[in-house]
Amino acid sequence: MTSTQQEFKPSLSLLDATMVVAGSMIGSGIFIVSADITRNVGSAGWLLVVWLVTGFMTLTAALSYGELSAMFPKAGGQYVYLKEAFNKLAGFLYGWSFFTVIQTATIAAVGVAFSKFTGYFIPALDINDENILFQVGLFKLYPAQIVSILVIALLTYINTRGINGGKAIQTVFTITKLLSLFGLIVFGLMMAAKADVWNANWSNAWEMNKLSEGGMIAGVAGSAVLGAIAASMVGSIFSSDAWNNVTFIAGEIKNPKRNIGLSLFLGTLIVTLIYVAANVMYISVLPMNEIAFAKQDRVAVAAANEIFGNVGTYVIAAMIMISTFGCINGLVLAGARVYYTMAQDGLFFKQAGTLNKNAVPQWALWAQCVWASLLCLSGQYGDLLDMISFVVVLFYVLTIIGIFVLRAKRPDIERPYKAFAYPVLPIIYIILGLTFCFFLITMKPLYAGIGFGIVLLGIPVYYIAVANQKK
Repeated sequence: MTSTQQEFKPSLSLLDATMVVAGSMIGSGIFIVSADITRNVGSAGWLLVVWLVTGFMTLTAALSYGELSAMFPKAGGQYVYLKEAFNKLAGFLYGWSFFTVIQTATIAAVGVAFSKFTGYFIPALDINDENILFQVGLFKLYPAQIVSILVIALLTYINTRGINGGKAIQTVFTITKLLSLFGLIVFGLMMAAKADVWNANWSNAWEMNKLSEGGMIAGVAGSAVLGAIAASMVGSIFSSDAWNNVTFIAGEIKNPKRNIGLSLFLGTLIVTLIYVAANVMYISVLPMNEIAFAKQDRVAVAAANEIFGNVGTYVIAAMIMISTFGCINGLVLAGARVYYTMAQDGLFFKQAGTLNKNAVPQWALWAQCVWASLLCLSGQYGDLLDMISFVVVLFYVLTIIGIFVLRAKRPDIERPYKAFAYPVLPIIYIILGLTFCFFLITMKPLYAGIGFGIVLLGIPVYYIAVANQKK
C-alpha cells in the first residue's frame, strides 16, 4: 500500500510563486490572438486598447485577490474564497466549472498548441487531412493529439513525484520564455526604423473597422464599438487568464500571507507589460492587414519572418514550444489542488482528497490528466475556450464582489493585506467584467450560453454530492 502524507510542504519562494503566475498566463495566445482582435477592431490604436483594457482588468483583479489570499492562505484559492464569501454551492459551481472546462480545456488547448508548433520541426505533427491516423464518422485522430496527451501525462507524472520537480520546470521554462519574448520584442522594435509600416498603421489608428481578406467590411460606431471590444477580448482574456493559479497552491508557498499577493501583482504586471510591448512590436513590423490575416493566425510567425527571415519560423516555433510546455506544467501543478480541497469538503471524489508520500494530490492530478486528454481527442477545444471566457470573467466578478461581502460578514477576520484602492478599483473591475459578459452573450450567445449552461448543470450535481455526503 502506498504511504500517504497528510499535509502540503511549504517549499515555494516568492520567485517560484511569481513564475507560477507568469508561466501559467503565457501559453500560445500572445503569439496568435492579435489576428482575431485586429479583424474585429481593424486599427492599431484599438488593438492596443483591447490589450490595455485586458491588462488593467487583470492587474485590478490580481490586486483585489491579494486581500482574499492573505485572509485564506490555504489550498483551493478561488474555490475557498467563493465558499467563504457566499456558501458551499457557490464554491462548488466554480470547482465544477473549473474541472469540466476552465482548467482542463485550457490544458488541452495549450497541449494541442504545443504539438501544432512542434509540427514545424516534425511535419507529421501538423494538423491536416494528410496526417489523419484514422477517422470514424466526424471523429478524426491526428498524431498531434497523441503527442498532446503524452506531454500532459508526462508533466502529470513529474508533478506526482513532488512539488520540487514541477517547481523547477516552472521556474526554468518561465524565465526562458520571458527572456525569449523580450528578445523578440527588442529585435522587432529595432526594425521600427521601417517608418513606412509604422506610419501607415497609425494613419487611421482610431477608426474602428471590421476587416475581411477582401478589405474593410464596415466601419464600427456607437454601441457596436463596445460589442467589438468585448468580442475581441475573448482572445486577450484567454491569453491573460490563469494568473489566479498561484492561489490554488497556497499551502505550498512560504509565508503565503505576504508572498501570494505580491506574486500576483509582480506576475501580472510583468506579463501585461510583455503583452502590450509584443503588440507594439507587431504594429511596427507588419501592416494591419498582415496582422489580421496572418496564415493560420500565427502573427508572431509572420513578425519573426520579417525580423529574422525564413529562420524566423523555426525561432518562433521553438519559443512557442517552450512557452506552452511551461504553461501546461503550471496549469497541471495548480489545478489538482482545487479538486483536493473540494474532496476534503466532500464535494469531489473522495480519493482526490488524499496526498501521496510526496505530499501532492496524486489521484487528483491523474483525474485532471484523463479529462484533459479526452478534451484533446474531442477536437472541440477552440469552441470550449470561447465558452469559458464568459464563465471565467463571471466567476472573477463574483469573487471580487465577495470582498465586499466578507468586509460586512467577517469584519473581525485578520487582513494582512487589503485590496488596493478599495472600493474604487474593485468596483471598476465589476463594472468592466459585467459589461464584457453582457456584450459577449449578445455577440456570441451560443458559446456564452453553453458556458453558462455548464455552470448551471453543476447545481443538481451539487445536491447529489450533498445527499451522498449525508448518507
